[in-house]
Amino acid sequence: MHIIARIRTDFSDKFGVPRQSGLAAALRGKVVFEPAFRSPEAVRRLEEFSHIWLLWEFSRARREGWHATVRPPRLGGNERVGVFASRSPFRPNPIGLSAVRLERVALEPQDGPVLYVAGVDMLDGTPVYDIKPYVPLTDCIADATEGYTKTTRAHALEVVFPPALLAQVPADKREALLSVLAQDPRPGYLQEDARRVYGVPFAGLDVKFRVEGQRLIVCGLETVG
Repeated sequence: MHIIARIRTDFSDKFGVPRQSGLAAALRGKVVFEPAFRSPEAVRRLEEFSHIWLLWEFSRARREGWHATVRPPRLGGNERVGVFASRSPFRPNPIGLSAVRLERVALEPQDGPVLYVAGVDMLDGTPVYDIKPYVPLTDCIADATEGYTKTTRAHALEVVFPPALLAQVPADKREALLSVLAQDPRPGYLQEDARRVYGVPFAGLDVKFRVEGQRLIVCGLETVG
């Protein structure tokens, strides 16, 4: 197995990263190939597809050994399910799979072909092992059913972002940040204390917030680094 590329995103830490690809459609990234794979021929006609699959590594979730069961955050962190019945990053092989929107393929002077994508759910620098086109005929199963994930809590919070603070966020990052916050980035088992202040590292900022009921209130913004 060879690392063929790495993805560049606004996430320096796993806290705040969407739990699945596509949940925050405004989150953008770019796939930059490793030098040995910077051939324009390797991506010929890829731009014809609206979406692609990325096969990647949970590079910051490596552990010695593995466990047969895990505790999904959206089940409150207290109920166990089989590791193969989950999308936990803590797996025998730390492999991730994401379907992302392909916005464009650009040929850049230093990096060769670069894939600009949206709906990402990966940390900055995540290694990518393969790229495949998303084919609706076979990849979309209209009558598919789901198990316990149907009953897990899926909600969007109302985000209260004071205008003076929001003005400090680069204009091209605001929509993505708001969508990340609305998804409720808190761990499922730490959602009872309305006084607790959390911080999401995003695009060089540390966004401080707390949650009261269904309202996420941004209460601070700091520059990182």
